[in-house]
Amino acid sequence: MHFTRPRDLVVAGLLGLVLVYLLFLISYGSLPQLPALAGITFAVLAVIETVLAFVVRSRIRTRRIRSAIGIARSVALAKASSLAGAFMAGAWLAAFAYVFPRRDELVAAVADTPAAVIGVASSAVLVAAALWLEHCCRTPSDSDREHPGRTTG
Repeated sequence: MHFTRPRDLVVAGLLGLVLVYLLFLISYGSLPQLPALAGITFAVLAVIETVLAFVVRSRIRTRRIRSAIGIARSVALAKASSLAGAFMAGAWLAAFAYVFPRRDELVAAVADTPAAVIGVASSAVLVAAALWLEHCCRTPSDSDREHPGRTTG
């Protein structure tokens, strides 16, 4: 498995953006109101992954790894989360791009705008946290192995 490439995130984000924007163009009038806190789930996941990143980083640096499979699972979680976050960031951005210009015309667009903003922000935070977790799962360089307590900047 390779680490997440920026182009993978861009493709996922664009895919989410295009698909959801088309969905809104076709059927916005028949969709229920967007829940204002729907995007918060990704922010909670971001917090969990950030904590996990610091735990993994600490264990790698102090060589307290019991099993490499745990690190591999963390990398898989990070990769899946970054791609899901990028896709949903694009989706929420599409929702925002659709509803924001229509706030003067549609009452529903006014109510859906905060949900879209929260969704975009939470998705972006999840992508950042997942990339940080993925970074923390990397094997330390040779200089870090000689000095496990030292951090490099």
